[in-house]
Amino acid sequence: MKRKLLLLSFFAAAATFTAKAQDAPKADPPLVIFGSVDTYYKNDFSGFKSASGSSNIPTSFASEQNSISIGMIDLGLKKKVGKAAFVGEMSFGPRGQAQSIPNGASGDSYHIQNLYVSYDLSDKFTVTGGYMATFVGYEVISPVGNFNYSTSYLFTNGPFQNAGLKGTYTFSDKASLMVGVFNDSWNNYSSTKDVSTLGAQLFLSPAKGWTAYINLVSGKTSGTEIDLTTAYQITDAFKLGLNAADFNAPNGPGGFTGVALYPQIAASPAVSFGLRAEYFKWKDAGAGSTNVKAFTLTSNIKAGPLTVIPELRLDKAKDQLFVNSSSMPTKSASQFVLAAVYAF
Repeated sequence: MKRKLLLLSFFAAAATFTAKAQDAPKADPPLVIFGSVDTYYKNDFSGFKSASGSSNIPTSFASEQNSISIGMIDLGLKKKVGKAAFVGEMSFGPRGQAQSIPNGASGDSYHIQNLYVSYDLSDKFTVTGGYMATFVGYEVISPVGNFNYSTSYLFTNGPFQNAGLKGTYTFSDKASLMVGVFNDSWNNYSSTKDVSTLGAQLFLSPAKGWTAYINLVSGKTSGTEIDLTTAYQITDAFKLGLNAADFNAPNGPGGFTGVALYPQIAASPAVSFGLRAEYFKWKDAGAGSTNVKAFTLTSNIKAGPLTVIPELRLDKAKDQLFVNSSSMPTKSASQFVLAAVYAF
């Protein structure tokens, strides 16, 4: 009898514990920490070394010549609980500083990359507000998101970030539409006058492994850019990307147009090769317009979270945009970069 009572008591206690465990609130998802660290060596074959730190090839980042240099440490936090989420991301180092100086900042070597919150109004519709990496273009600020270490002319001359409010409706895993309103100027945390820039992005996935983004950003202060970004993983080893854009400057002539092709092939799971072939033209630059053709051959060699990136680049312009070894104007420039990027 005592055994029966003991067994009954045990089962009753187990049932009570199980019921309480089921009723207990679920723990929040953990805070996610992500980011990267990058460093590089660059040699401009002309020997050009500017006292101001500018680069012979006028694209973003990696401007130091004949030096073991640093890019940035990028630190990000994100979390989603239920329908609400946030992302905060900040960079420290010259790569972040290069974004701050053109915007009239003090030149401090830090920069906010992302700072926004979002909320899922439904399973298909999400609203996001804050300061966000731009939706325009093929390349991004973080070296983790790019195959090439040096950046394109299209990237350098387009927006880096947009502050505003946007809504994204997902029709299916093959199509979505984003529409938003943004501050009147690019790359600023706050507007100079008002919130007068409109932005939109149509995402399509016509086939497995193929993604396409049609982007529009337009404002009376910032100008109007139309951009196409697409990539197709044709085979397990071969990927082809394309970026084409046209920008009209505000209140008058000027702007740019260009296209870049990104073929990439994987020789093994650890080693891949890629070429960026770009044509870029400035509209109404000075007495007329000028253009440049740039070819960048890059390899990615992976060892876990570390990627070593050797890269050879040759730029050739219609006019004398560069300097040679005698510091005289010339129509071409070339450089070699060896970079290391660690992602976490």
